Amino acid sequence: MATTLTHQTFSTPGSESGANVLERLLAKARPLVMGVLNVTPDSFSDGGRYLDPQAAIMHARRLAAEGADILDVGAESTRPYGGAIRISLEEERARLAPLLSDVIALGVPVSIDTLKAAIAAWALDLGAAIVNDVWGLQGDADMARVVAEHQAPVVIMHNRMSVDPAIDIVAEVTDFFRRSLDIAARAGIRRQQIVLDPGIGFGKTAEQSLTCIARLDAWREFGVPLLVGASRKRFIHSVAPSEPMNRLGGSLAAHLLAVENGATIVRVHDVAATAQALAVASAIRRAR
Repeated sequence: MATTLTHQTFSTPGSESGANVLERLLAKARPLVMGVLNVTPDSFSDGGRYLDPQAAIMHARRLAAEGADILDVGAESTRPYGGAIRISLEEERARLAPLLSDVIALGVPVSIDTLKAAIAAWALDLGAAIVNDVWGLQGDADMARVVAEHQAPVVIMHNRMSVDPAIDIVAEVTDFFRRSLDIAARAGIRRQQIVLDPGIGFGKTAEQSLTCIARLDAWREFGVPLLVGASRKRFIHSVAPSEPMNRLGGSLAAHLLAVENGATIVRVHDVAATAQALAVASAIRRAR
């Protein structure tokens, strides 16, 4: 495990546009690891562990040292299984304010995971590089404008208000992406600034989440990077009964196969183990 930061090339927050950050990340020509930092009391896996600002900053340092290429910071739970408590803009900003600048100062590109355009704008002004929108520009009507004005990359994630086991989930996600990409284009967001995420666990049955990973190549047609966040999700429990903190094996399997199927970025809680698994898988492929 690494013990020092290895991202000096990003060491000056705000020194380059978000579009350039994404370009430089993709130029690494390997799967990218997005480390999760939940500054929330109610996230499904680690809610409350990093609500204290100093604990959050220490965890961000640890994720960076372990090899995170991106730090995804969120202060409002978007837990995919219901029960998430919506909070006000003021409360979300109050959770982030004591730590966000310090996390950005670590030098690893920061993604702001938020449902609110106003929080995204504030975080981007502080030096965050990427917006991660779990409603894919279809939630807050102002989000696309904020992303476009800041020339920031955006992760467009598929979501649904409710689960429907009867639908063709691949067709559903495809249609959602098309609507989001149309919103992005009308707002002036360049295609090169977009990442698509099928939203594992969000508005999906366990079987539909498995299908999204298995059929990930269905969305290569859009010509943009794909992100998969399967870390500790409940679909793993449907295959191998386990609590969230005991789903490392399932998370690694899902992310390795996601990369095989076309994912460029994986969003994970366990950065060190994931980075090691990806490196070993890559070495084995090169040895063929």
